[in-house]
Amino acid sequence: MAVCIGFIGKENSPLFLRCINPSQELQFHYIMHTCIDFVEEKIIQSNKSGSDVRELYLGLLYSSEEVKAYGFVTNTKVKIVIIIDSTNSLLRDNEIRAIFRKLHNAYTELVCNPFYTPGDPITAK
Repeated sequence: MAVCIGFIGKENSPLFLRCINPSQELQFHYIMHTCIDFVEEKIIQSNKSGSDVRELYLGLLYSSEEVKAYGFVTNTKVKIVIIIDSTNSLLRDNEIRAIFRKLHNAYTELVCNPFYTPGDPITAK
């Protein structure tokens, strides 16, 4: 089960961060910033390999005893990070990819909204 979901802009500023337990938001905010470093490393690594086709799904970025963080990068360099409880060992890689696809589709619909300016913080009602 995902305990936190975050969208991070191309300038590494948080656009959206939502946690199940608001009292742990600061801890997950720290993990999100840690994941940004791993995302940047993976992007640089893929650019050095010279591959034209860039995989959007980055896989496992951060793991601890309590949580695991997975990453995804859109074509516009917006990063999506999901933090999952480590006790949930039932989630497979393809299920996490499906979650990222749904989140990416939701973000795409948001960007298509004429009243949303890309790069502004995302507010959910």
